[in-house]
Amino acid sequence: MAPKTNGIGVQVEDTRICVVMVGLPARGKSYIAQKGKQLSFVLVTSSPGKLRHGPGEPVAPVRRCRPGARALRDLADKLPAQRYLKWLSIPAKTFNVGNYRRNDAPHPSADFFDTKNAEGERKRRAAAEAAVADMLKWFKEEKGVVGILDATNSTKERRKWVIDLVEKEGVEVIFVESKCDDEELIMANIRDVKTTSPDYKGQDPEKAALDFRERIRNYEKVYKSVNEDGDEDHLTYLKIMNVGRQVIINRIRDYLQSRIVYYLMNLHIRPRSVWLSRHGESMLNIEGRIGGDAGLSYRGEEYARKLPELVLESVGSDRPLTVWTSTLKRTIATARHLPKHYNQLQWKALDELDAGVCDGMTYQEIADQYPEDFQARDDDKYNYRYRGGESYRDVVIRLEPIIMELERSEDILIISHQAVIRCIYAYFMQKTQEESPWVPVPLHTLMKLTPRAYGTEVQTYKANIKAVSTWRGKGSTAKHEDPAPEGGV
Repeated sequence: MAPKTNGIGVQVEDTRICVVMVGLPARGKSYIAQKGKQLSFVLVTSSPGKLRHGPGEPVAPVRRCRPGARALRDLADKLPAQRYLKWLSIPAKTFNVGNYRRNDAPHPSADFFDTKNAEGERKRRAAAEAAVADMLKWFKEEKGVVGILDATNSTKERRKWVIDLVEKEGVEVIFVESKCDDEELIMANIRDVKTTSPDYKGQDPEKAALDFRERIRNYEKVYKSVNEDGDEDHLTYLKIMNVGRQVIINRIRDYLQSRIVYYLMNLHIRPRSVWLSRHGESMLNIEGRIGGDAGLSYRGEEYARKLPELVLESVGSDRPLTVWTSTLKRTIATARHLPKHYNQLQWKALDELDAGVCDGMTYQEIADQYPEDFQARDDDKYNYRYRGGESYRDVVIRLEPIIMELERSEDILIISHQAVIRCIYAYFMQKTQEESPWVPVPLHTLMKLTPRAYGTEVQTYKANIKAVSTWRGKGSTAKHEDPAPEGGV
């Protein structure tokens, strides 16, 4: 049996949790699973979280991806509980039963999901068995911490089967059920699924919607909500009703479970977008110096005046956004020409990465005065911490409240700095710790990120106002360098 508690002083990585999604189709299960995956980019654990302050100190080990079908891995990696977990540096992986089922039935009709369809039932059971087997193997061989089983798991019998298999291996189980009877929201999710789900790729959207509706009706015939009959009270579970209007929590047992629950309680599955922009070009940008609190250059001022037009174009209406800036002058100045009915808030957490003793220096000056530090940062940019300053990992930790607010809010425009935008972008776009510090985020560009059930859609709006490049390649001390072609915005 799985342990009842972790005890006092047991590290996060000594815990293993299986998050079992529950609910009818079009209730946001896959979206929630996707969000939870992001947990693993922020939470610092003892062994994978060693920060590097300078030469000779330990660096976080690189976690290698488990081999598997590339298409399945790529799709699972786009899932939010998993995304959040990975953003917090917790090894997490989603096992989507639908992906396994697509090996035998890539584009099934609604009849496939009818309980009277014996062949369909056999294939769906086989897919679930394969997903659970792979998850248990991942826990054992790759030291996984949080595995997410993404499926309907809509009957008491199926949930008992999962518990019996998983707890036998010493893995804790927490059920996460998304319930929704808001017809408008359900229809919005159906519209999203029919355009993004692999099941309906290349099919007529209206026919796909009708078929998906019929699929839901087949599931409704056997669906039982967790503890609906009062005989599952012994289970650990979280129920999210109508995108968070009501939440039921039952028997949460330890720190990591409570962390997952806290995050998922802040999610909503209503369609929304997030807008990201760096400040306009600053005077220190022109000089190739990092950090500081400089004002805008004349081109940066030009971008600030152009930004309202870009925002209006990307929003598509005059509905107001809430604007979050850092406390530094260059972001506040960039936001000052936005419409007066936009509420503006300043967050210290959105300030640029603190370069410590290197604040205000050029990369050439850093290489000359601190050559070992310069090399150490190139070797492990995510974990390297400036003397008296911060690392990218530190920035991610202080951004967690921002992420929580983003997940519970709508229509947010963030105007911040290169390192901060990189970290937020990495959260939504599933960039690894190795990739995120090198993502090109050019000045004078507005990004619109729209989370979907199967990933995040990105649109960019360029102001066409010249600005220096602040991207730097490994080993380079150039003041201004064009980004490498791969990756980025």
